[in-house]
Amino acid sequence: MTSPPRFGIWAAVHGSRASHHDPDEPDDASWGRNRALVLEAEALGFDSVLVAQHTMNPYDPGRDQLEAWTGAAALAALTKRIEIIAAIKPGLYHPVVLAKMALQIEHISRGRFALNLVNAWNKAEFERAGLPFPAHDDRYAYGREWIGLVDRLMRGERVTFEGDHFRIEDYQLRPAGTFRSRPTIYLGGESEPARALAADHADVWFINGQPLEDVAALITDVARRPAANGPLRYGLSAFVIARDTDVEAKEEHARLLALAQRDADLRADTRARTDAASVMFAKTDAAASRHVGTNGGTAAGLVGSYETVAERIRAFHAAGIELFMLQFQPFEAEMRRFAEQVIPRIR
Repeated sequence: MTSPPRFGIWAAVHGSRASHHDPDEPDDASWGRNRALVLEAEALGFDSVLVAQHTMNPYDPGRDQLEAWTGAAALAALTKRIEIIAAIKPGLYHPVVLAKMALQIEHISRGRFALNLVNAWNKAEFERAGLPFPAHDDRYAYGREWIGLVDRLMRGERVTFEGDHFRIEDYQLRPAGTFRSRPTIYLGGESEPARALAADHADVWFINGQPLEDVAALITDVARRPAANGPLRYGLSAFVIARDTDVEAKEEHARLLALAQRDADLRADTRARTDAASVMFAKTDAAASRHVGTNGGTAAGLVGSYETVAERIRAFHAAGIELFMLQFQPFEAEMRRFAEQVIPRIR
């Protein structure tokens, strides 16, 4: 692996990532908190921020939820160096509209914008709005046609197209290509349709937090496929608990795990609103009693002393992970700890 590891954070778009019952973590998904969080992350040396997209809070519809794309545009204007990644569910935006939005944020950020394609798992978000929510593989077929058009439009190509889902006649977006050929495309999902789509259309494939051997097997599988945009790069989601000693880190993990168990009813409600075919939830449901955080969380094993966590990151990097998209709780304090104690051991 020649590229140095990069470190990113998940924006606090729906408050906490481990438990809503943590007295040290504000139940705060506001723009004000996210603005301060991302500006501090940039000052601390983090490389990216991922702004997850939900129109309503996926874990508790009664709680606040930051809007991803307006938030990403504002962050692009306020920051100077950090990469802004906005998640997008194709079923919510027409490709022409979304491509234009992406190009605008690309210009606001001066070439620091990326979109993260996710094909949705929260049925309620769509069905309660009267929007179609097709079966899993059908969503990926829709997403494949959608991202193919978005890619071409972001490049400034003149597009005429008629497919199964979209019809576009002589459409071209300007300005385009000012800073690079187009914004970066990230893709999340581990099903077979997701892996194929990543190879065909993504620059970076996001993997949910899980043990090193499982991540290495996923990378091996996708890396053997021809990649349309050059060698595919890889990112990993992980929840970090780092302390002076392994014992202290395990104690903090136990504390957060106990708090997370108080969210059992919320998790059950979330699962009832979730597509049963979602690979992410099939994996995390089985591990919920042992791990904290979303998208795999502490299943990646970044729990331990500062040197233990650094060594595990080095091992993931050697296996092919370039970008570590990190969660913490309490977020601000633990983000600072990671920047001060772990990043220097790696860089």
